[in-house]
Amino acid sequence: MDPDFGIDIEEMGRVFDEAEVVVVRFHVISQRLLIDARSAPGDPPLIRLVPPASSAEERYRYLQRERPGMPLPEQITVVGWPRYIQVMKDVGLWSRIEERLVRESGPAAVQDAQHAFDDVRSAERHEVAAAILGGEGYESLWERSAQR
Repeated sequence: MDPDFGIDIEEMGRVFDEAEVVVVRFHVISQRLLIDARSAPGDPPLIRLVPPASSAEERYRYLQRERPGMPLPEQITVVGWPRYIQVMKDVGLWSRIEERLVRESGPAAVQDAQHAFDDVRSAERHEVAAAILGGEGYESLWERSAQR
């Protein structure tokens, strides 16, 4: 257990190395990062930002719809990430995700991983800006008084 993160970084790395399907929950955004490392000819691994699911059954239905040529996985591993996505990169976890995808389908997977990373980072920035500016779903604690 890493006291700075409150999670076991090495264990999370093993999950990214071994689990067939992983869903990463973030602390700032409601969307999830879905990593489906399974591949078949013409059907490379999938990594993308997805909406939250209300149940495991809903997530399985999503996988069935998005990857109809793949059998359903035996399990979906869900992990929580208590920091921003950049920290995941800084501690080496993102490179483990990329390495896994490359191992499963080749170097082109790095581009898919980069797109997913950029999507998560953009969603985080949007959410933080909304919180600061009092956007939808947020309420300002104070407002600037009108100048007369």
